[in-house]
Formats: sequence, C-alpha cells, structure tokens
Amino acid sequence: MTIERIETGPRMSQAVVHGDTVYLAGQVAHEDVAGESVTEQTRSVLAQIEALLAAAGTDKSKLLSATIYLTDIATFSEMNAVWEAWVVPGATPARATVEARLAAPQYHVEIVVVAAR
Repeated sequence: MTIERIETGPRMSQAVVHGDTVYLAGQVAHEDVAGESVTEQTRSVLAQIEALLAAAGTDKSKLLSATIYLTDIATFSEMNAVWEAWVVPGATPARATVEARLAAPQYHVEIVVVAAR
C-alpha cells in the first residue's frame, strides 16, 4: 500500500494518506489571525482542515476523529459554537478536547483530525 504525503516539509507533512485513511497534522490559525479570538482562530483552523482534506481527496463529511487543544478550557463553548456550525450533522467524528499549552503563545486552538477517503 502506498503512502502519499501532502505539503511535506523538513519537519513534518501537513497530511499523510495511507490507503483510505487521511491523517492531518495539528492545524493552528493562519498567521493573519494568530493572536485573535478563539472564534476567529477556530474558523481559520477549520478552513485549513477543509483545504487539506480536499487536497487528499476527501471532505469533512468523512471525519473519523478529532482532537482539539485549547490553551484555556474556559473558551470551550466559544470554540464549540464555530465547530458545531461547521461539522456535517449526522457525520460528527469521535472527538476529544484538551486544555494544553501550544507551541507559541499567539495560538489558542489546535485541531488534529483523521478522515476516511
């Protein structure tokens, strides 16, 4: 079975496809909204996820799992408002949300997903 890598860099690939499974690296907000609200950062992250899924030949209706990292769990409902408007009703993935420090202080949300193709 072949392995396809998308947006490969020296440290990591943004997506890896193995068979009919797509694994995305943790996605943080685009630099133009880094430091903005959790709402804006979540929108940015989800747009990046959609683009990577499309590049891998799939979409958000085929999400299998998601792990969401928040720097402040008090922003859980703010992030959820954006998430719930974005996911496909009836096709929501298994999901966990964790409070964690992220790689840089301007990031408040990081999302990792796995999808079927």
